[in-house]
Amino acid sequence: MDLTGRVTFGGSGLDRAGELRGDAAALAALEARPGARAVVLRAGEPLVDGPEEAPRLVRVPLAEVTGAILLGRGEDGEGTWAAEAPAEAPAPEGARWVDLRSVMAQLSPRDAELAATAKAVLGWHGTHGFCARCGAASIVAQAGWRRDCPACGSQHFPRTDPVVIMLVLRGNDVLVGRSPGWPEGMFSLLAGFIDPGESVEAAVRREVREETGVRVGRVDYLASQPWPFPASLMLGCRSEALSREITLDPNEMEAAQWVSRERMMRVVMGEDPEIRAPREGAIAGFLLREWLAGRVA
Repeated sequence: MDLTGRVTFGGSGLDRAGELRGDAAALAALEARPGARAVVLRAGEPLVDGPEEAPRLVRVPLAEVTGAILLGRGEDGEGTWAAEAPAEAPAPEGARWVDLRSVMAQLSPRDAELAATAKAVLGWHGTHGFCARCGAASIVAQAGWRRDCPACGSQHFPRTDPVVIMLVLRGNDVLVGRSPGWPEGMFSLLAGFIDPGESVEAAVRREVREETGVRVGRVDYLASQPWPFPASLMLGCRSEALSREITLDPNEMEAAQWVSRERMMRVVMGEDPEIRAPREGAIAGFLLREWLAGRVA
């Protein structure tokens, strides 16, 4: 069962044109095409236009930006790049800078994929200007998908941090928790980073046990979501709890509770007076809705 295509940022079939990244002649030819365009971000915020309920990424002629990275090609063969705008750049008339989280669920699948990719890779360049091996300033290579160190010859690539996020089920109930500092009443699925040398299944069991004391048995993979805040890949899983008693780690969780299917239905409909659903567009809400619809048992 392939669920990923229905997840926000889950992908639109963008041709990422990886074979062109090191081909200077092919890149030049793509850049010279009349349809060459760039999406623009300012401090991680994409430039959009259109109505609030259906925003669209603004695409500007490639010649109007500098330092662009290649995102890929559309079905028409035209290339799309991403570029960073100056910190104080005003939005053109009719357009606006937006927090990607606030519009991610309203973007088209293609715009969502472009925005997530642009935010993650531009953000990586902004924090990785120096070689991690020798400290010398690095330079952009491979159409923006690599940084090279001219001093020691090291090559550095954008990183993605794997994170497990899990439906922890026991009978008719799902385990949810909240971290300190979250909006009042917001609960979500448990999640955590995968340790080096750790499998997805082991990470699910460890994170649930560390945060809530609940023991987990079977673990199944469901779907993934790129999460460019700043550069994670959320690996959505279903897991079966072997115990119900909750013992919180106060450094990780402010609260956790079991919620019945019936109550969770009211939560996602906005009808529960105490619990708020996860942010719209986040994989946590998607997985909960799949469970409520009976597509995840």
